[in-house]
Amino acid sequence: MFDNFVVALSAVVPLFCLMSIGAFVKFQKLLTDEELNHMNRMVFRVFFFCMMFHSIYTMDIGENFRPKLMLFGLCAVPTMVLLLMLIIPKIESDNKRRGVMVQAIFRSNFVLMGVPIVANIFGDHNIAVATTMIAVIIPMYNIFAVFALETFRGGKFAPLPILKGVFKNPMILGALIGAALLISGIKIPAPILKPFGQISAATTPVALIILGASFKFGSTHEHRKQLLGCILGRLILVPSIMLSIALLLGFRGIEFVTLIAIFGTPCAVVSFAMAQQMGGDADLAGNCVVFTSALSCVTIFCWILLFKTLGIF
Repeated sequence: MFDNFVVALSAVVPLFCLMSIGAFVKFQKLLTDEELNHMNRMVFRVFFFCMMFHSIYTMDIGENFRPKLMLFGLCAVPTMVLLLMLIIPKIESDNKRRGVMVQAIFRSNFVLMGVPIVANIFGDHNIAVATTMIAVIIPMYNIFAVFALETFRGGKFAPLPILKGVFKNPMILGALIGAALLISGIKIPAPILKPFGQISAATTPVALIILGASFKFGSTHEHRKQLLGCILGRLILVPSIMLSIALLLGFRGIEFVTLIAIFGTPCAVVSFAMAQQMGGDADLAGNCVVFTSALSCVTIFCWILLFKTLGIF
């Protein structure tokens, strides 16, 4: 039991420490909000591109390509969205909050907080299974988030511009280029590939520090019930349902931990910006990010401890 406790702790403590460093940076005012925005943009456009490219290009296709896992992700996310689009309108009357709640519950922070969990448990050299799932999950997150927010504000859902935006996403571009070079057998000289590996290794620490430095607490008295519902949905209900189904379908080991990383992590940081840009309740969206991120250190620890004790990985 103690060994399982150590595994769970080792998966969560690094995340907490890195975000705490970010909070210290904010407290000491070492970076302005504008500088944080610039750094965030750099991490998104450069670091994530390099991480995806390096992870895909250097992976062992035979060992890390998991079609069953990908199929599960492709089925689970749309099913979640469909159910939420039916349930949320029955419990919330305000359209500005409906789309935000749907997005907050189905869209996790898989890249920033999920992939590091897999790395902390199985090692950095074994994250290819998780990073491959980014190419499956992230496009769906982007498409369905726009769909939910547009639907409840009465806008028009235009798939073509959304798909163009998806393929311009640095993570997707990095994955596509890495996959193309890997499949074609083109060898990149070691002196050129090495910097991509170094940037890839730095991506998670830098991104989590920036995340910790970017947190802002807003007023919660106007949407306390909605916030509580989003927290319970994102951190308790979604992982409970999806991980139970995954267990029944026979997922184990690194595949199961990847699913914890997808379904058990907090609200995606980008969900706040999307809500703000698309007429949703930005205060609710921002608080969903902050509170689920803070509380997820506890819930993720509990999920990992539970399933490690059960011998699932």
